[in-house]
Amino acid sequence: MSSLRDALAAGLLAATLALPAWSQGKFPNIGRDATPAEVAAWDIDVRPDLQGLPAGSGSVDDGQDLWEARCATCHGIFGESNAVFNPLVGGTSADDIKSGHVANLQRPDYPGRTTFMKVPTLSTLWDYIRRAMPWDNPKSLSTNEVYAATAYLLHLADIVPADFVLSDKNMAEVQQKLPNRKGMTTQHALWPGNEFGAGKLKPDTQASACMKDCGPAPTISSELPGHARNVWGNLREQNRTVGPQRGADTTRPEGKLGDAAGPVKVVGPAGEDSPHARAIALTQQLGCTGCHNMQGKLVGPSFADIAQKYAGKTDYLQSKIRAGGSGVWGDTPMPPQDAPAADIKVIAEWLAAGGGK
Repeated sequence: MSSLRDALAAGLLAATLALPAWSQGKFPNIGRDATPAEVAAWDIDVRPDLQGLPAGSGSVDDGQDLWEARCATCHGIFGESNAVFNPLVGGTSADDIKSGHVANLQRPDYPGRTTFMKVPTLSTLWDYIRRAMPWDNPKSLSTNEVYAATAYLLHLADIVPADFVLSDKNMAEVQQKLPNRKGMTTQHALWPGNEFGAGKLKPDTQASACMKDCGPAPTISSELPGHARNVWGNLREQNRTVGPQRGADTTRPEGKLGDAAGPVKVVGPAGEDSPHARAIALTQQLGCTGCHNMQGKLVGPSFADIAQKYAGKTDYLQSKIRAGGSGVWGDTPMPPQDAPAADIKVIAEWLAAGGGK
């Protein structure tokens, strides 16, 4: 018996010694350390002190050409778009560039907030363009193209002249011209700042707890009569499926499943609510509802409008969903869809048949 136990122990020891070095770390036999190349591929952030900024340059002129080709469809030729995205420039002045504080941020009557009214660091703008733009093909811009696009935006905001060339050598200098460069504060006490002294954190609210003579607990109820709840169609289907707002499911009484409990579940083929359940579920799963409502234009046309225009044209709809593009319903591009062909066919057949619910 002891010989068997000794043999098992020896076998386990040999197996342990045979494991690669990375498996002997904090989590034995789970995963491995990332290689230097893998770390470098992910470690692309640029800090406010410009650490991590790669060498390169780009001119305002090159940025304008790039902008018109790849950015203007969403942001406007002059960064003024207010249809797809909020304006990027506007609301700042020469005095703001001198002071580092945007005066219009103190005006409650000012109609909106542009990017250059709010952003305090140039690294934020450069880093976001590099990792997230263009929205249908992020990280596809070269380093010099990111410099050029940033230079063009800076020129639109009257921060640099038309013949300016932005580079890693002068980013720190340009940072000192951002209109809201002094607008960032740590007074909210979400992390220690120098103003708190010796690492002391102030509370993030100045209110004092009362906890007595509070009165009766309030009740919250809707003032919308039941017969009017769904008069404009289901609000859940008219909201984008990204971001915090989902919209109420107005086909159900208030407070029932599908309102606060999250999106209404579309059941699968084994127990479908309707013949169109699978197609509708696929539009949600594949992100189509981020730009298309069931009824009414969102970023792109509604499913109802598409179904009406292309009734019976399943093959065309399949190819259009697969390839993406722009120009038929407007300038906003629809990215190509790389979902399985069978799923695309289900959606195309549903739209060609009328896009019913």
